[in-house]
Amino acid sequence: MNDRAEARDPAAAAAEAVRAYVRMNREQLATDGELLALLLPRRFADEGVSDFQSYVIEKLRDENAALRAERHGLQGARARATGLGDGLKRLVLELLDARTFEEAILVATNAAPAFGADCATLCVEGDGAAPQGCDGVRLIAPGTATTVLGRDASGAILSGCGEILLGSGGAEYASLAVFRLRLGNHAPAAVYVVGAREAGCFDSDEIAADLAFFARALERSIRAWLDLPKL
Repeated sequence: MNDRAEARDPAAAAAEAVRAYVRMNREQLATDGELLALLLPRRFADEGVSDFQSYVIEKLRDENAALRAERHGLQGARARATGLGDGLKRLVLELLDARTFEEAILVATNAAPAFGADCATLCVEGDGAAPQGCDGVRLIAPGTATTVLGRDASGAILSGCGEILLGSGGAEYASLAVFRLRLGNHAPAAVYVVGAREAGCFDSDEIAADLAFFARALERSIRAWLDLPKL
């Protein structure tokens, strides 16, 4: 039996020792940029990294900056959504507080700023002139609501049709939110239109939902004032 220790290649023994050191001292090694650069010179040279510790710090700084920007973006979106929600509540309360039919219509036609929009109009299908004392109410040709929304849709977010609904000045609105107002079988067809000059203004699900809810509240208010039956 041979009791002599098996001879080992010095280079292999050194490599094993280095691996053992790395395994036992990972945390210390992570803070030693100079040693890491010595161990992996080609990798860092290929990536243009001469000081690994500075590289890691810079990378962490960039990641933190990106996270802060994302957080600020989320905070801004939340603030806008909160503002819209508060504006919607105020508008609905104003509808309930209206003392005349004209006041209720005025709440609706002055609602654009609450939704970050530029105009709001109540469009009613019919011939002749709009009712007296109802600024913001516009008569549109019979069949227009069906042309714009189809027969079944209750509302839509559009990037066109401004001239059809709002007349010659409607072309300037790149965003339109259009909602059918269900007033009754014997009432004229009507739509509530909110327009914005900025493209994509109503693409947010939150804004679209708030607009749709306000349109439903408006149609109920109109039915109540005109003593129309519930649907």
